[in-house]
Amino acid sequence: MSSNPAQIALPTPFPNHLQLPEENGEFVKNFQEHPQSILLTDSLSAVLENLHPDGRYAIGQDCGIYWRQTDPPDRGAEAPDWFYVPGVPPKLNGQIRRSYVIWQEYIAPMIALEFASGDGSPERDRTPLFSAENENTRPGKFWVYEQILRIPYYGIYQIRNEQLELYRLINGIYRLQETNDRGHYPIEPMGVELGLWEGSYQNQTQRWLRWWDGEGNLLLTGSERAEIERQRAEREQQRADRAERERDSIARSQREAIPQLLRMGLTPQQVSEALQLPLEEVQGFNKREERS
Repeated sequence: MSSNPAQIALPTPFPNHLQLPEENGEFVKNFQEHPQSILLTDSLSAVLENLHPDGRYAIGQDCGIYWRQTDPPDRGAEAPDWFYVPGVPPKLNGQIRRSYVIWQEYIAPMIALEFASGDGSPERDRTPLFSAENENTRPGKFWVYEQILRIPYYGIYQIRNEQLELYRLINGIYRLQETNDRGHYPIEPMGVELGLWEGSYQNQTQRWLRWWDGEGNLLLTGSERAEIERQRAEREQQRADRAERERDSIARSQREAIPQLLRMGLTPQQVSEALQLPLEEVQGFNKREERS
């Protein structure tokens, strides 16, 4: 007797980004994290639009990257403070992403950045998935990014001492990179450089992670571009105002010179040519002088 297909137990499908937890209940570790993420994303927008005219890229900020199924689920995820994934849509089936699920996407982030409040030890943790001491040990963040997700670029910014480290995946191993002559780390696939910038952003003055282009030009945020445009328009208006005042001053001097030249015996035609004024204006002035 054949079995009823409705009674056959099917394996449970892998959960998707809507079924997995989007947070683990931990507080953001410092007040710089969110402004730092916004600064990185905002200033990179023009570059990403050029790299992805079809709009297929995603930016994650303190969002979970799920790489294995665990119980509880968040033990199978890491949440970089900022990461960029090329070649994937910003939404899935029209829904805002709640997490990034590797077994659905198959595309690793190009770069992940961690903003370390402490000495960076958790961000450099190389503990493997199954250690000899304890098979239930949670693997280190560094190990997951390097050995499982294989993210090509991994940056650790120690906020406390303002130190930035950038690792590049070479032959399956993260290698600590050296800065170029400008003190920046080139991210070649993106055509940009990553470095530190001293300045004020969102009412906080300190050193921030910023992007530069391949020529060493700082990539600006939308508000910075708007401020530069405002200053440019203001300078143009000031130049226009000065030019108008100069024209008015010259015209006044020319009009004041008309009677002097006429009294010297020059004809209205000669005065017109000398002062580069319309003949009618000189003649009109001459007639007023004669009536007075």
